[in-house]
Amino acid sequence: MSRRFGPTAREPATPLWWGTIGLRVLTLLFALGAVIVHSSGYQRPWLAWAVLGTMTLWTVATGLVYAREDLRWRWRWFVLADVLVTCALMLTSPWILTAEQNAAVAPLITTVWVAGAPVAAGTRFGGVGGVAAGLVVSAATGIARHGFTLDVARDGVLLVASGLLIGMSATTARKSAATLAEALRTEAANAERERLARDIHDSVLQVLARVRRRGAELGGEAAELAELAGEQEIALRALVTTGPARHHTGETDLRAALQLLGSSKVQVAAPAGEVNLPAEKTAELVAVVREALSNVDKHAGTGAKAWVLLEDLGGEVVVTVRDDGPGIPEGRLAAAEGEGRMGVVRSMRGRVAGLGGTISLETAPGQGTEWEIRVPRT
Repeated sequence: MSRRFGPTAREPATPLWWGTIGLRVLTLLFALGAVIVHSSGYQRPWLAWAVLGTMTLWTVATGLVYAREDLRWRWRWFVLADVLVTCALMLTSPWILTAEQNAAVAPLITTVWVAGAPVAAGTRFGGVGGVAAGLVVSAATGIARHGFTLDVARDGVLLVASGLLIGMSATTARKSAATLAEALRTEAANAERERLARDIHDSVLQVLARVRRRGAELGGEAAELAELAGEQEIALRALVTTGPARHHTGETDLRAALQLLGSSKVQVAAPAGEVNLPAEKTAELVAVVREALSNVDKHAGTGAKAWVLLEDLGGEVVVTVRDDGPGIPEGRLAAAEGEGRMGVVRSMRGRVAGLGGTISLETAPGQGTEWEIRVPRT
């Protein structure tokens, strides 16, 4: 999923960035109080105030960067620098605290201010980045304390956990925003198609359908015109009907794609929900069904009707194409193959075999034909 946002787009994790800024300010005030309380016991009070001043300047700098609405201004290198600066300031504690203060587990010079770095890293890089930053800050805490005590371990767990939780929240926010944006794009496309459907009067489709039927009855050159009219009718219906949208996963809705084939002679029955398959697989299945319907139009007679049934069985999808035409006489397909006419074998069976599926035919004179296509999802 792309994490690039336009210069005017609101970054989905913006509330977390503002939370990071607020956390930095509050923890800086706590650090100020700690320095005031313990400064008389420090071995280098001037260094403590210098570090506190640097923390203040860095809090202002990070606040200015993290407050930007565009994610591109929250530079990766700056967040990494945030972690390093935080650790560097914390590692000045051994030169500030006395041995007695360190033994009494007095607060390090940075105190809880260091919690802002894992939170910022989690917001920028996700859960993995938050955990990594928490581990780095925890290691720096152990070095500053001259050992990994129970208190250091406790602080480390809190730092890692905060980075993980904030990181997961940021990732979820961005994924949700991407899903919403995709839904809005699909809705806009559907609205445009509906507008086209309203602009193109249904009489146009009726005229094409009549030309197709009448031309097929007359035969000869009129049959060729009928075939062209049928193709244009299908193309026009596909234009003004809501089509399958491609998801960010690269999948399309087979249900919506098959519904485009519906007409006055073709009824399509499908599940209520989407039946998402890889876009290439959807295109191949639609081509197979289109070929089956084309055979109905050519060989079943002008009054024949067809039905397309889509079933989603979880591990596989099943598409059934049935018509009420005269059926295919026994040996007809074998004879066509022997004569070099390989349309059914290559266009239908070949496509289905390429998808790793199976196709079967049930037919008898006077009983129509029924194709059953089974294709695994993976």
